[in-house]
Amino acid sequence: MKTFTDLLLISLILLSFPQTVAAQDGKTALVPLPAVDDFTRGNDGWAFALGAGIEYETAYEGSDEFGVEIQPAGAVQWRSGDNIFYFAGEAAGWRGLRADTWLLEALIGFDEGREESDSDDGRLNGLGDIEEGVELVLQARRAFSSDWRYWLVSRLVTGDNGNLGLFGVGRRFGDKTDGSGSEINLVAVFHDSKYANTGFGVTAEQSLASGLAETRLSSGLRSIGIDYNYRHNINDNWQIFAEALYEHFSSEVRNSPIARSNYEAEIGIGFVYIF
Repeated sequence: MKTFTDLLLISLILLSFPQTVAAQDGKTALVPLPAVDDFTRGNDGWAFALGAGIEYETAYEGSDEFGVEIQPAGAVQWRSGDNIFYFAGEAAGWRGLRADTWLLEALIGFDEGREESDSDDGRLNGLGDIEEGVELVLQARRAFSSDWRYWLVSRLVTGDNGNLGLFGVGRRFGDKTDGSGSEINLVAVFHDSKYANTGFGVTAEQSLASGLAETRLSSGLRSIGIDYNYRHNINDNWQIFAEALYEHFSSEVRNSPIARSNYEAEIGIGFVYIF
């Protein structure tokens, strides 16, 4: 949920300053993972990239409707050794490499919420809108070796709408250390009751307004998912990226009347220009 105007404004500000990047030959991306964007080219100082992508995805979690959406891409980053601070749309955070095999990350962003109008078929009528909420995201990846061929991943998302946890394993394909190539992750996702009912619960009031059965979910397994990320450097400035996601919901989520489908899916492709 990134805003083009925010990225454009920061690009104009940065371009008005003298270059502060100091070349450090021999350094590579913080970690060679396509899912972790690093526009610094191994240099300390400021880095900036701006672009856009097109996504074909489910209209909302549990929907059987799909749509196309254009999203801005890129970020403002500042690197100091094995630490990168960044701003990307409505998310700001830090990531750091420790002992060559630990990647730690913390960010503050927004949950995009849900509107009744997200369903063109009127499937959300009477449920009301779910407002945007602030989220804190903490993530850790532990590689089995310094080449980041295989790793374990964990993520905690906590915010106004509840808590979500993710645990999984990943594998990288390709041998480059500049962040290009591809990777795949297999994950299990868990939620607490507040998070579960924010997206898939139906209160008594919502039931009367929508005609859907009153539904209350408990905490536990939310889904099993698989995601694929690809990144390729066309030249020194242009980069192409692609991603695909499939998430299969647990039986409890599938039994919610809001879940018109057993899964959520997304595929996207885009370009960024690295300044």
